[in-house]
Amino acid sequence: MTATPQPSAIVIGAGFAGLSAAYELARAGHAVTVLEASDTVGGLAGAFETGGERLDRFYHHWFTNDLEVMDLIAELGLRDQVIVNPTNTGLYFANTIFRLSRPIDLLRFSPLPMRDRIRLGLLALRARRVRDWRALEHRSAADWLRELGGENVFRVVWEPLLQGKFGPYADRISAVWFWNKLKLRGGSRGKRGEERLAYLEGSFARLAETLADAIRGADGTIRTAAPVEQMWRDDDGRWTCRTAEGTEVTADRVIATPALPLIAGMIEDWADPAYMKALRRIDYLANVCLVLQLDRSLSSTYWLNVNDPGFPFVGVIEHTNFHGAEHYDGQHVVYLSKYLPHTDALYTMDDDAVLDFAMPHLQRMFPDFRPEWITRHHVWRARWSQPIVEPGYSALIPDADTPHAGLHICSMAQIYPEDRGTNYAIREGRAIGRRLAAETAANPPRTGDRNARRP
Repeated sequence: MTATPQPSAIVIGAGFAGLSAAYELARAGHAVTVLEASDTVGGLAGAFETGGERLDRFYHHWFTNDLEVMDLIAELGLRDQVIVNPTNTGLYFANTIFRLSRPIDLLRFSPLPMRDRIRLGLLALRARRVRDWRALEHRSAADWLRELGGENVFRVVWEPLLQGKFGPYADRISAVWFWNKLKLRGGSRGKRGEERLAYLEGSFARLAETLADAIRGADGTIRTAAPVEQMWRDDDGRWTCRTAEGTEVTADRVIATPALPLIAGMIEDWADPAYMKALRRIDYLANVCLVLQLDRSLSSTYWLNVNDPGFPFVGVIEHTNFHGAEHYDGQHVVYLSKYLPHTDALYTMDDDAVLDFAMPHLQRMFPDFRPEWITRHHVWRARWSQPIVEPGYSALIPDADTPHAGLHICSMAQIYPEDRGTNYAIREGRAIGRRLAAETAANPPRTGDRNARRP
């Protein structure tokens, strides 16, 4: 009689996609090992300690229609720790901050004549009426936004945002990407039209850590500071991952969640060149995020979009205008975000140089601001922060199931037509974890199977 061993899986990456996949597999009885390059779980949703408080390294919030993450939060017993607040959104243009939190604010947006203000308001409504994103698949965001709102609205509102976010890639961004942003924000509003957002007490990392604890509670293993350098399939069809320190872990299957070029680097010694080229086809922007702790507030705005080409950051996010300063020992927390090619000089500057670079721009935007307001500053960098979603993107996305049996991919570059984000990372991670658990239950591994060969 052939023995049926416990199915096993390796998950590379302990961001929300990897943790969610591991959670589903561990609950289904698989022997799961999560290998994470960083020394903490959470990926881009990691946190840091400062003055006895925990802060997200990169700014985060959820929309009220982010149902996947809310379901998981409820499962993990954290529902009473979610706060939902209205937020103030603004736009910086021509050395002035304009409030744009409610539909009525559009009618007061003086940089546009009244006719164009109305067109701007109607643009969002028209965008949300799009039911099938495939109709936009081969259009650029720039062309589509010009069509919906006209050249003047595009020049004042949308073009600076595209340039600030995507820089050299601005003209290559798909209309699908922008449509999804408009749809999400429009669906997260209160009865009076105000935007309402959600946050987890104690940082987003708290959810990742609670999820990691649930995996361990189901007998899963999580190893941090364990970057995978190579993986391969043996003659018996099992997969081995080797970490930078030389440790090898073997399992029936692998789910890889890092950026696609990183996955390519793990298999390049033996994989088909055409497949390697496909994994490296999608471009990514890096991100530099300067976090300031201040002894007073910069403004009353939570999310300030910057429509000034002379200001180097795409957004100024005053987190404590959403989740109050009383949660951070009275400190006001401000994030300044910059997406950029990883070859940009700003990406390689040390932390103090990044602050020095930002100071004159902050003082121009907020004339009362003084350096002595800053009590602490921190700089965080992410090399693989934003996939470039270009027209025809669906044809560029690799399948979750690779050409090599037992190797699966679940990365943020595959979240489409939605953009990256914890809600969709959780959705995709749970989906692949459940699917593979069901497939394994239907076809359990058997000792002695040798129908697979090392590629």
